[in-house]
Amino acid sequence: MKTINVTDLKPGQRFDKPVYVDGESILVPEGVPIRDKDIERLQRWRIKAVTTEGSLIGDKEVEPQDAFLQRALRSPEQQTVQKSYAALTISLQKIFDKVRETDSVTVQEIDSVIDGLFRLLDEHRNAVIQFILYGFQGKAGPVENAINCTVLATLVGRNMSMVKHKLLHLATAALLHDVGMLRLPPEIIGKKGKLAPEEQKKIRTHPIHSYKIITREFKYAEEIGLAALQHQERWDGAGYPRGIAGRNIILPARIISVVDSFEAMVSSRPYRGSMIGYAAMRAILSDNSRRFDPEVLKVFIRTMGIYPIGSIVLLSNGAIGRVIENNVDAPLKPMVKVMINERGREYPDDNGEVIDLYNEKGVFIAKAIDPKEIRSEPPGSGTAAADAGGTSASRPNGAPPRSEDLEQLHAPSASNGNNNSASRQAQGGQ
Repeated sequence: MKTINVTDLKPGQRFDKPVYVDGESILVPEGVPIRDKDIERLQRWRIKAVTTEGSLIGDKEVEPQDAFLQRALRSPEQQTVQKSYAALTISLQKIFDKVRETDSVTVQEIDSVIDGLFRLLDEHRNAVIQFILYGFQGKAGPVENAINCTVLATLVGRNMSMVKHKLLHLATAALLHDVGMLRLPPEIIGKKGKLAPEEQKKIRTHPIHSYKIITREFKYAEEIGLAALQHQERWDGAGYPRGIAGRNIILPARIISVVDSFEAMVSSRPYRGSMIGYAAMRAILSDNSRRFDPEVLKVFIRTMGIYPIGSIVLLSNGAIGRVIENNVDAPLKPMVKVMINERGREYPDDNGEVIDLYNEKGVFIAKAIDPKEIRSEPPGSGTAAADAGGTSASRPNGAPPRSEDLEQLHAPSASNGNNNSASRQAQGGQ
């Protein structure tokens, strides 16, 4: 076995034998390029070296398959965001490891993660959203899911004009809402396929475990514990563990219910793949007051937009772009940065034209695109735009929402602390 220092690994490198972590877990199979994300995760887990029985294939580095998409994450601002985010995931992983082993955790450790996230959002709001919705491509793990939920809940809380201490309570509850999962058997959490009735019962106890950990072990305020306890309740009363409904569910729990469902939809799970942000928005928008408080849902969609930041879209002129900013007053007309223009030209340095669809009357979004449709073509092929336009035009999930679905977005929204939202399906947040 050869030992290779992680500092010597570069994106695109391929080996003619599998590369291993700790001598037994495969990092990449033979012939598969190493990605930026692979190296970042090794660094995050403080792994110093990997091993392989093989040799480097060729002297020339090969761009990873998703290199075209990853170029948008190489700007100085994105590098700053990713560095800070990685540090926060390391801190939170240590906390979760302690919880799993029933070791003591100080509130200072948890508060430090919250404070770091607040600073990151204050300084780089849109870049953070782009990273969590575009950078992971559905591959976030439990620690990243917790951080991403906290980011989204904080954005909603800010748009509801929550006072600082209430916002801190919301963020803390969002970070810890699924901490009870750490006390459940890992074979159930990671199970592929349908859960047996007894396994389902155990899963449904996780909000209770979360409440006890938050209030008894961490000694946080009752409201923080209740938000975790109630985040799987539904607006219509069909949730768990208590089956309460409507405004009997406290506001932080109703917010977490919405953002947790969205984050679950855009992330892969052992039993299913991930949705693109637009498809997740359509699913949430069609809720019809079953799972979610309509007022909280309204604020969430105004916060994120119909096409969330980082969404890949096909424009009516044939160009492909990435949403970089939303328009609150016109959710179907965000600002888009062109990635591949109408002639098929790619912008490898992510320096394409920025189009404000609100002011550019002759151009509109034809449909949202799954990034996999672009990844299927090698960078520089010049055919990605044509293929993306032709392979999914018939998919209903790519079509814009109906105007009647959007009418609710323009109705006056109550944003005080007395509005509420319920929960998602039983396994949605695993």
